[in-house]
Amino acid sequence: MLFDLKNITSGVAKGDFLLLAKALTSVENKKEGVITFLESLAPSNAPIIGITGPPGAGKSTLIATLIGAWVDNGKKVAVLSVDPSSPFHQGAILGDRIRMKDWYLNPNVFIRSLASRGHLGGLNSSMIEMTTLLQAVGFDYILVETVGVGQSEVEVAALADTTIVVLVPEAGDEVQMMKAGLMEIADLFVVNKADRPDAATFANHIQKMVMDNHTSHWSPVVLKTVATQNIGITELINAIHTHQENIQNVQRKKKLMLNKAIQLIMADKIKSIDERIIEEKLTIALANPHFNIFEFAKQFFNT
Repeated sequence: MLFDLKNITSGVAKGDFLLLAKALTSVENKKEGVITFLESLAPSNAPIIGITGPPGAGKSTLIATLIGAWVDNGKKVAVLSVDPSSPFHQGAILGDRIRMKDWYLNPNVFIRSLASRGHLGGLNSSMIEMTTLLQAVGFDYILVETVGVGQSEVEVAALADTTIVVLVPEAGDEVQMMKAGLMEIADLFVVNKADRPDAATFANHIQKMVMDNHTSHWSPVVLKTVATQNIGITELINAIHTHQENIQNVQRKKKLMLNKAIQLIMADKIKSIDERIIEEKLTIALANPHFNIFEFAKQFFNT
C-alpha cells in the first residue's frame, strides 16, 4: 500500500526513498486518502530550516555544504527545493538538483525539487503536509529552499523553525527594498561569498539594521560564509543549534502551529469555493451600473 508509514520509514532508514517519493507526490497532488494518512502521522521535533534570499546568493551551494557537515556526523537530511514552475509542463525546473548533484544518490540525503505552481510566498501549497511527513519518517534535519523572489517569501517564516536569509555583499540595493520583510522573517543572516570586496562593511550594515529593528527576545545573528570553500559553515551550524535551543518554549511552538493551522484551514475553505457559480452570478451583477464588489462578495461569506 502506498501510504504504509512503517514501510516508508523502513525505506528511509535503509536509504531507499522510492515509497517516500511516491507518498510525497500523492500529498502534493492531494490524492484520495491523503488526509486520512496525514492524520495518522506522529511527527518528530526534527527542525525545519527555511533558507531564502535573492537569486544568485548561493543558497543551494550553502545547503550542499550544510548537508556535508551533517552527513559527516551521521545525520539524515531532507531537502525540499522549490523552483519556479516551468511554463511548459508546470513542473519544477530542477536547477537546484543540479547544484546538489553530489548528494543526490547518498543514502542519508533525500532531495526533492518542487514547482511553486504559481503559489505566492515562494513555497509550494502542500509544504506543511510534506514537511510534516518528513518529520514523521526519520530525518534529523529538513531544509526548505524557496524560489528566491524577494518580499513575497515571508511565508517561509510561518513554516520553518529557523529562517535563514542568504545575501551577498553586492545586495545593498535589494536589502533596502526588502528591509521590512527581511527584518520580520530572518532568524539568521548569512552574508555568503564573503571573500568578495566590502563583505565586512555589508555585514556590519546588516548588523546595524538588526540592532535598529529587532523587537523579539531573539536578535538575528549575522554570519559570513564562503560556501564553496567551507568557510564559516561550522559557525552557521552552531548558530542554527543555538537558535533551536532558544525557541524550544511553549509560546513559540504555539505561534508556529497556529500559523500552520490557519494556513490549512484557509486552504480547506478555498476548496469549497465554486468559481463557476461565482462567475455566473457576477455576470448578472455587473449589469448594475453601480456594482459594488464588497456587497457582491458578502453573499459568499461563511457559505
